[in-house]
Amino acid sequence: MHVVIMGCGRVGSSLAIELEAAGHSVAIIDQAKEAFRRLGPDFKGRTIVGVGFDRDTLLEAGIEGAQAFAAVSNGDNSNILAARVARESYGVTNVVARIYDPGRAEIYQRLGIPTVATVIWATDQILRRIAPGGARSEWRDATGTVQLLEVHPHLDWYGRPISELESASHARVAFLTRLGEGLIPEPHTVLQDGDLVHMTIRDDAMAAAETALTQGPGA
Repeated sequence: MHVVIMGCGRVGSSLAIELEAAGHSVAIIDQAKEAFRRLGPDFKGRTIVGVGFDRDTLLEAGIEGAQAFAAVSNGDNSNILAARVARESYGVTNVVARIYDPGRAEIYQRLGIPTVATVIWATDQILRRIAPGGARSEWRDATGTVQLLEVHPHLDWYGRPISELESASHARVAFLTRLGEGLIPEPHTVLQDGDLVHMTIRDDAMAAAETALTQGPGA
């Protein structure tokens, strides 16, 4: 597919290199020509000096034939504006914007603009390593109503079937990580000590789910 990237910083350049290595066509936009040095001498994609929400710049980058657009510059406003232009003016289906301000990220996510909230993501990743208990959000849908959670269930859940956990938490177990490998469970699959549970859940069911997951069966 053809991908257009706005911003050739560390994230943008890494994205461009990885996508090209995977066989995709890439065009990357940045206001500073010097930024393209991060791509290295082997990069074969298009490099365009300009503003990522400017019509002429986007057309030069091939936005009309793009299947994906990533806005990863250092400016929240620029990223959101560029993402909206790509989706609403050119019909690009797969669009994402990097946002530093957590408050803005949540607002735009609920408006249906997929975002990667840098501060929230970094905080969550650190928490997973220093306080691994409980539940951590791994993914949220564009409407902000459904989440994929990584869950460390109460010890009393071990030895019980997945169906019982789902019934108590009003959530769906998407998959398990067991002994370092992914496992798609059946309803009768029994939880084992050490299982990491990945569940999909609606936001309005979070309170009941947290009670069931952290306090065990019968909570």
